[in-house]
Amino acid sequence: MTLDEEKRERRLTGESTLTAYLELLRVPNVFTAMADVAMGVLFVRAIATPIDGWMLGLLLAASSMLYASGVVLNDVFDLEHDAEHRPERPLPSGRVSLAAARWLGWQLLCIGVVSACVAGFITGNFRPGIIAAVLAGCIVLYNTVARQTPAGPVVMGACRMLNVLLGMSVTAVPLGAEHWMVAGGIGTYIAGVTLFARRESTRSSRMQLAAGTIVTILGIVLFAGFTEYSDQVVPLLQQQPQRWTLLMTILSLLIGWRMVRAISEPSGAMGKAAGTQCILSLVLLDAAACYAVRGMFPAAMILLLLIPAIVFGRWIEST
Repeated sequence: MTLDEEKRERRLTGESTLTAYLELLRVPNVFTAMADVAMGVLFVRAIATPIDGWMLGLLLAASSMLYASGVVLNDVFDLEHDAEHRPERPLPSGRVSLAAARWLGWQLLCIGVVSACVAGFITGNFRPGIIAAVLAGCIVLYNTVARQTPAGPVVMGACRMLNVLLGMSVTAVPLGAEHWMVAGGIGTYIAGVTLFARRESTRSSRMQLAAGTIVTILGIVLFAGFTEYSDQVVPLLQQQPQRWTLLMTILSLLIGWRMVRAISEPSGAMGKAAGTQCILSLVLLDAAACYAVRGMFPAAMILLLLIPAIVFGRWIEST
């Protein structure tokens, strides 16, 4: 082998390893977790000082690390199932070792909690650290106990709800009904998506797909209802609430049509495509909530997270 061939082989091996780790981390979906926590922060306060910027950056890091830890540990504990049904995944294919994935998953979990604690420290608020610790506990619970049980979608939904609450935890006042409706709506939405996509590697039953679709839509309805309880809604939506109803209806249709198609044709490919769209649509919901209370510019900043999610999603599987 010539020197040029050796260099080329090393470069290709490096690219393959990088791709394997990006697949293991479900990188496209990490941006949806960032959108959740960013929306949570912006929902309760404006970013007006350098300290606010540091706090937001640390919470974005915490959310990203915690989400990444969850998907890595999911692959660790699901290795036997993936070896049978998804042998192309990084662990069963041998592109990432089990020991490396296990070490990475637990390290990310710890770093995520520590980042949230630091965010709380610099703002004089201990709640981010507590919520991050509870979120870490739910991540471990899901991957070790709940993922193959009927409680799995509920625990997964709780993880997303806690991610939103992680952002909202920086407020200095108690959370009101509107906060719980937004966080609970996102959690219910993800519980439905998890139920819907539970058998994405095989042919799903129409009953399960329909149940997942119903729960997903109920999550959007709960989420959309927060404007009835919030006194921070932007003047335009206060004066013309039908605009919010129209926006939520459009988003529901955009999200639901692929799910309905998957019910009519319950193949693994259709369910997988619908599940991927539902996860990416979280960014749209987060931007909508931010728009309702902060206006167009902060909402546009959250929407920008769709760009890297879609770009990475073109060559990295997100499910």
